[in-house]
Amino acid sequence: MQKRKKTACRGRAAMSNGIYILGLAVTLTLLATPCLAQEPTDKESSTPSSAWKVDRWYIYTSLYTRHFDPQPEHVNKQKMLGIEAQMTNNWVFGLSSFDNSFGQRSEYLYAGYRWALFHSPYWYFKLTGGLLYGYKDEYKDKIPYNNLGIAPAAIPTLGFHYKSFVMELNLAGNAAINVTAGISF
Repeated sequence: MQKRKKTACRGRAAMSNGIYILGLAVTLTLLATPCLAQEPTDKESSTPSSAWKVDRWYIYTSLYTRHFDPQPEHVNKQKMLGIEAQMTNNWVFGLSSFDNSFGQRSEYLYAGYRWALFHSPYWYFKLTGGLLYGYKDEYKDKIPYNNLGIAPAAIPTLGFHYKSFVMELNLAGNAAINVTAGISF
């Protein structure tokens, strides 16, 4: 009975530390956003702040995951739900919640940039970087630099956008690819 109580207390402490660190990361991201603003190159733009307005919101979920080196403990149903703000200057900011490769609830808080491909209004490449939380216990060493329970991450993405429909192919390090789909508005 004592052992179970200690384990439960450790789990709550780890969760509250994770929530604290995630909140700190969100705060730092919001504080850093105005520092990233650049003067517009288009002389018709009215002010630099007009480039930092939300152009569209994107809500997405995962459809398919494939691990490059499948293991019996890998989970291929991520139960992902994410939201992303796409700015008028092609910057993106988002938060995704999902089950990681080992079935642990995880979050990815990120910022990134989106480039049009082939001068197409439909195809784009997006690179995001941010903080990944959720790899714990025996799986904490499965991602690099996860000493504090939060690790840096970078996700390259190939995307397709038509009207309100969006589909993306994400490369999750050297572990897996993930296909997501959603709507933008």
